[in-house]
Amino acid sequence: MSVNFTKSLLINEEPYAYCPGCSHGIVHRLLAETVDELAIKERCVGVSSIGCSVRCWKFIDLDFVQGAHGRGLAVATGIKRAQPDKIVFTYQGDGDLIAIGMGETVHAAARGENVTVIFVNNTVFGATGGQLAPTTLIGQKTVTYPEGRDEQVIGKPIRMAELLATLDTTKYVARVSLDSPANIRQAKNAMKKSFRMQLENKGFSFVEFLAACPSNLKLTPVDAMKWIKDKMIAYYPLGEFKKLEGI
Repeated sequence: MSVNFTKSLLINEEPYAYCPGCSHGIVHRLLAETVDELAIKERCVGVSSIGCSVRCWKFIDLDFVQGAHGRGLAVATGIKRAQPDKIVFTYQGDGDLIAIGMGETVHAAARGENVTVIFVNNTVFGATGGQLAPTTLIGQKTVTYPEGRDEQVIGKPIRMAELLATLDTTKYVARVSLDSPANIRQAKNAMKKSFRMQLENKGFSFVEFLAACPSNLKLTPVDAMKWIKDKMIAYYPLGEFKKLEGI
């Protein structure tokens, strides 16, 4: 018996703009499939960030608004409050969401805004050339710290999912990985739960995706996936850190 897989009709026919092995394409597909399955296309508004993630509006046939660097959740808050019937999500990388946008992220979560956050964590500033990010692992080499992140100088990487889970106002917080088919299936489940939270007016939901950036890791696409498994998951454990009953 053969099984045929087809792409979501929400995925536009556009030339691939990401580096070989980049995980953004996987997240795009999961997002498109989730919107299809929940039948919320006409209600969805996405807020794209600055960085590699800015390209998502081009590949997914949904309404998008461009946020200034780090300000995605401020923009999402305005859209959701002005049009509460819309399903509003942000699509952000680690440099955007945690570095420049830490204030907007934490305060939107603390207010319990009824929005969904798609957070792609590849432990580096990707679009701007591979600088150290708040998520860069200890010892990981970047263009700004070529000898590797030094805990005594830079401190430890920020575990954003755990941080947000401590707030009473967050309702669904999860971390998933894109390194294997099994983990990608779990990632799809988490994304779907995060949108269901918003549909049911439960409050702030956040899903962190551990992703590969082969170009800035200086690895092949295959080795970059192994790096997620061997290095990232050891520091960023997978799981649901906050979940309401019945979700």
